[in-house]
Amino acid sequence: MCSCSSSSSSPHDPAVLMDHNVYCVVQAWGVMITASHNPASDNGVKLVEPSGEMLAQHYETHATSLAQAETDDDVVSLLKGLAEPQTLAGEPGKVIIGRDTRPSGPVLVAACAAGVTAIGVQLLDIGAVTTPELHHTVQTYNQYGALEEQAYFTNLLESFRTLTCGHAPLADDLHVDCANGVGAQKLQQLEAGLHKLGLQLQLYNVGEGQLNHLCGADYVQKQQRFPAGLPATSAGARCASIDGDADRIVFFTKGPDGQCVLLDGDKIAALAAVYVVKLISRIPGLSAAEVSIGVVQTAYANGASTSFLRDELRLQVACTNTGVKYLHHEAKLFDIGIYFESNGHGTVLFKPSLLQRLQDMDGHVCVMQLLAVSRLMNQAVGDALSNLLLVEAVLQTSINMQDWIAMYKDLPSRQLKVHVADRHQIVTTDAERSCVSPAGMQESIDAVVAEYPHGRAFARPSGTEDVVRIYAEADTQEAADSLARRVAGIVYDKAGGIGSRS
Repeated sequence: MCSCSSSSSSPHDPAVLMDHNVYCVVQAWGVMITASHNPASDNGVKLVEPSGEMLAQHYETHATSLAQAETDDDVVSLLKGLAEPQTLAGEPGKVIIGRDTRPSGPVLVAACAAGVTAIGVQLLDIGAVTTPELHHTVQTYNQYGALEEQAYFTNLLESFRTLTCGHAPLADDLHVDCANGVGAQKLQQLEAGLHKLGLQLQLYNVGEGQLNHLCGADYVQKQQRFPAGLPATSAGARCASIDGDADRIVFFTKGPDGQCVLLDGDKIAALAAVYVVKLISRIPGLSAAEVSIGVVQTAYANGASTSFLRDELRLQVACTNTGVKYLHHEAKLFDIGIYFESNGHGTVLFKPSLLQRLQDMDGHVCVMQLLAVSRLMNQAVGDALSNLLLVEAVLQTSINMQDWIAMYKDLPSRQLKVHVADRHQIVTTDAERSCVSPAGMQESIDAVVAEYPHGRAFARPSGTEDVVRIYAEADTQEAADSLARRVAGIVYDKAGGIGSRS
């Protein structure tokens, strides 16, 4: 993702979008105008490969250089440098563009259209869509040559039908906070079809309020509070929040004490893993030993979730740098790769060779259900709508809400940040869990962590500002808070902290 926000010097600069059109050759590429979970005043652009996946990492440097070009001559020079090594086909490329519901979206779409037209590339504007829908559209257009939104919805509905066939619907409605974003429009389009399949939705924050303000997945996950605009629900009621462009989702409910009980991306990954393992165990002629199932996490995943996956489910657990692009790449190495960040962004990926093997098997119900999971789960990017339906299918057929909550108990944690003069002096390794510089800082952190039962802590530089982010967990909230403060003090002393040390 190459984003521009209200904090930049030129947040909605049309030249940024026009520059990105250099990548469009022959196949259709995608451009999504969104700033995801960020405030409505922000906006940005996500670039989508012809495969439907996120922009390849090696292009990010080029995209950044183009976005930061100061003059027209700089732009021309950069474009020439990109184009010269390429063998360009005579057929013009295509760009499929979508946007979320931000007020600045139409202006940025027009800027992109100007850039596309200038280089002779055809623009296919599909209007207001979710980010995952744009990814799916690019993928299917390059496979089948059709732009049909209904095909996206039909796939979701039919996959959900297969997973829930023969099971009674859940008695209660699902309450969904739509963050006043584009996801509300899409869930409204799905609402009637889901009702016929036994899933009744109650939708809130459907556009009457401000996008992502005191609502949405990011707010609920970080604040662990009920979103504004959601009426009081009874204890145990199923609730979910999606974000502004519907690529994140978290679930929650009201506990007996009236507090918000969060089921974040870690819990969704655990639920998906339990379900997939169960399906595979019931397929004749296919043992779990023959199928590599892995769950990919970042250092921010709660240690209790890692222990549950590794020690109780006996699954491979990999850890990558923070960022969906890293998790997605790692998950593709498994026959079935499950990845979710704690913020609720993730999916379940299936290796094509496994899918072919399943398709060659007989019509055992669990084979059909596993194939339905592969169709339901967006294979290009995290999709809040498909993730919502997977969770609902599992809760309807396999595991109840209370058992999901009780799978494991999160270790108390605390996150802090320390302002430093230069974040670049902090260099990490081991998926950002260990610092190799400044010298001696990791040794000091390790010594403090060792004093706390179930203690774990790390420090990593921010990717966008001169701060170092601290994460700590321990057996009690008091201990986690204490550990986080002590690690922050170490970082302040050894990495050139500025401002107040406290």
